[in-house]
Amino acid sequence: MTALIEVPPGLNGVAVADTSIGDVRGDEGFYHYRGLDATALARTHTFEEVWFLLHEGRLPSSDEADEFTRMIAAQRFVPVELVPIVDAAAAAGGEPLAQLRTVLSLGATVLGLRPLIDLDHDTRRAQSLRLAAIVPSVLAALHRRGRGLAIVEPDPALGHAAAYLYETTGERPDPVAVRAIEQYLMLTIDHGFNPSTFTARVVASTGADLADCVCAALGALAGPLHGGAPGRALDALDAIGSPDRAAAWVRAEVAAGRRIMGFGHAVYRSVDPRSVLLRAIAEELAQQLGGELVERAIAVEAEILVTLAELKPDRELPSNVEYYAGVVMASAGVPREMFTPTFAVSRTVGWCVHAVEQAAAGKLIRPAANYVGPEP
Repeated sequence: MTALIEVPPGLNGVAVADTSIGDVRGDEGFYHYRGLDATALARTHTFEEVWFLLHEGRLPSSDEADEFTRMIAAQRFVPVELVPIVDAAAAAGGEPLAQLRTVLSLGATVLGLRPLIDLDHDTRRAQSLRLAAIVPSVLAALHRRGRGLAIVEPDPALGHAAAYLYETTGERPDPVAVRAIEQYLMLTIDHGFNPSTFTARVVASTGADLADCVCAALGALAGPLHGGAPGRALDALDAIGSPDRAAAWVRAEVAAGRRIMGFGHAVYRSVDPRSVLLRAIAEELAQQLGGELVERAIAVEAEILVTLAELKPDRELPSNVEYYAGVVMASAGVPREMFTPTFAVSRTVGWCVHAVEQAAAGKLIRPAANYVGPEP
């Protein structure tokens, strides 16, 4: 019998696979895609260019970026056969990610998705693009049909972020809002072996199809401790109200044993670089579009950080990506119920790239468990 290897709870610090997609260096407050600083990419590139980087392993030329953008736009349309499934899922109600899982599960055949084990590498890559391209359109359609509104057809002239906002709201989005959401999407396209990405890779290792991989990852993303926090962080801002109430609110939450959503991270110990850039994006939004939310969020953040440092002096609990993600999305006009789905719009790209990489490895992920029950 093979001896078991004792590992920390939650697999903390355990490397379970090789990847060339990206890495997170929590002690340094840094992460990258294919060796390139992720926050620098978000400052200077488009979402499609970063998508190309993850897909191809390098940044595109200008002509390649234009062609890739056109190709993704052409694959954004929801097949007519999927529309009744979208309507049924929307009519059933529930959370948007649960509805998306339903559509993708039933729509895998319509999309021509087949088990990864039966496909060659090029076909896996092509199917990953198709699935990731259609997710924002499906989410937008589910949102609108759930409110009795007509589905907005994708405009192929729009980039990925602009198309998503347009299809969700039915209104031509402000370019400032588009750029803010595009930068948010670039910041969240991948982030190491987080729970949803690891889940996608586990399913991919079985040889299942990409819809199975993404549906499993969506289940992980739906958890409040992973992707479900931006809305809850904004809920906390609403509950606090004015900054002078923040310290008392934090003390009450900590005393009750509840987490302060938007603060602390499983990997980062000093600063979350995504939060730093998102705060700057939020300030730019406030300057260009107005509103008091950003100013209040900054003031409340300062009070929360001081209070957490006092209550938990032995732990670093910086604001994380979820805190300003909610502020940015709200300021850009994204409905609150679509915060986590917007996260899924970008992360689906990362999941699909990881699933293809894992399928190429050809190794089933099958860990053991340390049995602690009664002796047989």
